[in-house]
Amino acid sequence: MTDRPRCPWGDSTPDYAAYHDEEWGVPLRGRDAMFERVSLEAFQSGLSWITILRKREGFRRAFAGFVPEVVAGFTDADVARLMADAGIVRNRAKIDATIGNARAILDLDRPLDDLLWSFAPSGPRLRPVTLADVPAVTDESKAMAKELKKRGFAFVGPTTCYALMQATGMVDDHIAACWRATSR
Repeated sequence: MTDRPRCPWGDSTPDYAAYHDEEWGVPLRGRDAMFERVSLEAFQSGLSWITILRKREGFRRAFAGFVPEVVAGFTDADVARLMADAGIVRNRAKIDATIGNARAILDLDRPLDDLLWSFAPSGPRLRPVTLADVPAVTDESKAMAKELKKRGFAFVGPTTCYALMQATGMVDDHIAACWRATSR
């Protein structure tokens, strides 16, 4: 932990502090890295992010480093293996969605990160003063979810898409008092 002021959620556990300080809101690119983030955000749906964060290495092992070509080839035997893996969240629908999303990535006509970043808002945005000022859904996240679903992705609703946008730096929702806040 540090003496620097953080967004309140970032001060709650050492795991959150490291994630807040080193990753959340940092622009991320790369197909496999973005596939990992899409997948983890989908697995988080209905759960606490700390659960996913603490199982991230297990997810990476279970899903072959989130290399879409490998995950797209997963079979029923792989699904059974994943359902028995206590190192991840064992939710059949989310496991199936991750495999299906890998297949959808391989069918894209443009790189995944380019597609996702095409929904990043442009122009100035007001810096949130408190967590209450941070939206859960935006027009951009609704548009991203709609496009991803049209392209065959699952577990990518507007709230999940907005969390992805925050996590990968498409939007910067560090509150004004946070040391990570940047000027716009």
